[in-house]
Amino acid sequence: MLGFSALVAGSFTLGARVANLVDPAALTLLRFVLALVVTSLVLVVMRTDVRGALQGGWRWLLPGAIYAGYFVLMFEGLKTATPLSSAAVFTLSPILSAGFGWWLLRQGMTRRMAFALAIGAFGALWVIFRGEIAAALRLEIGRGEVIYFIGCLLHAALPALMRRISRGEPPMLATTMMLTGGLVVLTPWALPKVLATDWAALPGIVWATLGYTAICTTAMTAALMQYASQRLPGAKVMAYTYLVPGWVIAWELAFGAQTPPGLVAGGVGITVLALLLLLKDERVS
Repeated sequence: MLGFSALVAGSFTLGARVANLVDPAALTLLRFVLALVVTSLVLVVMRTDVRGALQGGWRWLLPGAIYAGYFVLMFEGLKTATPLSSAAVFTLSPILSAGFGWWLLRQGMTRRMAFALAIGAFGALWVIFRGEIAAALRLEIGRGEVIYFIGCLLHAALPALMRRISRGEPPMLATTMMLTGGLVVLTPWALPKVLATDWAALPGIVWATLGYTAICTTAMTAALMQYASQRLPGAKVMAYTYLVPGWVIAWELAFGAQTPPGLVAGGVGITVLALLLLLKDERVS
């Protein structure tokens, strides 16, 4: 999940630079196709038996649809939201994931976990409102942040849902099936958008983003989350998202962006504190 957080952060920085250049559904469909090719090749090389996963194949449609919907909403939100504020919205996932974990699996939590999730949510809101109390009181939330929050609601359900439907499939196989389910659901809607896009006229950053998001933040992160979700409660799986805003700052600096204001950086520090609290609880339990 540490690797998950670093890889995910890159998608915010790259996604913000291409969100207004290509349709989100078209980009998501192509990244799913490319990611499915990669994961399928891995399964062939590893000689993975896929017969068990194909039984009851319908069960992969819901997580696939959720996964596709999350990415479409993410790019739609990045049309107006900044990478850092979007990453802050993403850090609300742990507390949302805890709710889904209780609903689907009846997973409980310790007082330390509840406190840590509350601290993390506070830090996320601090960044979203730019550390301005007046903005928080007026609920000044941008359209992009609202759109992406809906996507995060979908994403937060995945750890508990995948654990619920799992029949012991290896992480890469589960990822491949989820991508397949996403393609089945997404293709009728997104294919016309793909065909209507002049891909040859798009700048290189779009192709770089497509490759990165397909391999690193679709195939690799899905496999990492699948692996972790079989071994950790949903809230702790998503707890590592608290590191994403810090990684986004590093990504943005690498792309030449300015350092965020001190008040905003303070909110990022609060989310890291929440992660440390959850990690301490994991060692105790």
